[in-house]
Amino acid sequence: MKYLDEYRDGNLAQKLAAEIHGVTTKPWTIMEVCGGQTHAIVKFGIDQLLPKQITLIHGPGCPVCVTPLEVIDQALEIAARPEVIFTSFGDMLRVPGSTADLLSVKANGGDVRIVYSPLDAVKLAVANPTREVVFFGVGFETTAPATAMAVFQATQKGLDNFSMLISHVLVPPAIEALMSSPNCRVQAFLAAGHVCAVMGYEEYFPLVKKYRVPIVVTGFEPLDILHGILMTVQQLESGRAEVENQYARAVTRAGNRPAQDLIGKVFQVVPRKWRGIGEIPQSGLGLRAAYAAFDASRKFKLTVHCIDESAECIAGLVLQGMKKPNDCPAFGARCTPEHPFGATMVSSEGACAAYYRYRRRDVKERTVA
Repeated sequence: MKYLDEYRDGNLAQKLAAEIHGVTTKPWTIMEVCGGQTHAIVKFGIDQLLPKQITLIHGPGCPVCVTPLEVIDQALEIAARPEVIFTSFGDMLRVPGSTADLLSVKANGGDVRIVYSPLDAVKLAVANPTREVVFFGVGFETTAPATAMAVFQATQKGLDNFSMLISHVLVPPAIEALMSSPNCRVQAFLAAGHVCAVMGYEEYFPLVKKYRVPIVVTGFEPLDILHGILMTVQQLESGRAEVENQYARAVTRAGNRPAQDLIGKVFQVVPRKWRGIGEIPQSGLGLRAAYAAFDASRKFKLTVHCIDESAECIAGLVLQGMKKPNDCPAFGARCTPEHPFGATMVSSEGACAAYYRYRRRDVKERTVA
């Protein structure tokens, strides 16, 4: 793995790209699962270095983007309550619900605060015993250990004014759902390195065996991604389907066992609806019965209403890898980060946001032509 000492060396990038060109003889379609990888691909023009036979498509790798509309509306309802301090990571504040977003609730007097860790929300609950403190727990397996630790600490401290609105999702069931779709055209995956740093990559072996698709655990720097693509194409060209680990400097096969144990102690696997995709069995994390007192949806007796997405927004197709952001007629015109139709335009890991920031000029030139 000689490319791991440097991450943004242009000469090494050209060398890797040349190697990819050298081994590619057939058309291949590869999906990167992580939104962070999507942004790196678009920002650094990685896809433009590749042979024309290789198509990169963007998967449902943005946890903010796949948080269901109904859960966003629940967050808005809780955050508007005068007794509540509602805490969240910053990238959730602009995600549109059916009528508003958390930033609008804050502007109208709701006590909505950005935190950098769920443990900050626990501290707020300790410091404000007369207020209800709620944390919006969103993310893949990467952020689940910190959420679990916050629940564990709240239990140890005996906090009865702390709760969480949980919308954690899991990557392997999403890959399974994509591969089982009759419309799937993915032939290989770049797996998210940070998820695998926590969970390892044992869960990918059954998927590779069942669907005969290569899965390469990949990092986030430009050379990581090019190296992951090279490893993937080498498998495809040779007719192999294996799990390989490009991101060996951060990921082991077993992952972080203490973090996994903590997740298993606090959470159980549950069905989860993914925005733009639908319900995927066993694809989410929910609090175990022993920690049900910290479930904000139960604590505030919230109801779930099925809400239709904007008919003009194609974010669901983008998340499934069936369309690219600039295939949308509203992209960059009626749909912008200031006035988004969907979460993929406002999340820091959203594919539409990446294209708006780094490829908008291409869309404008095409439109003018």
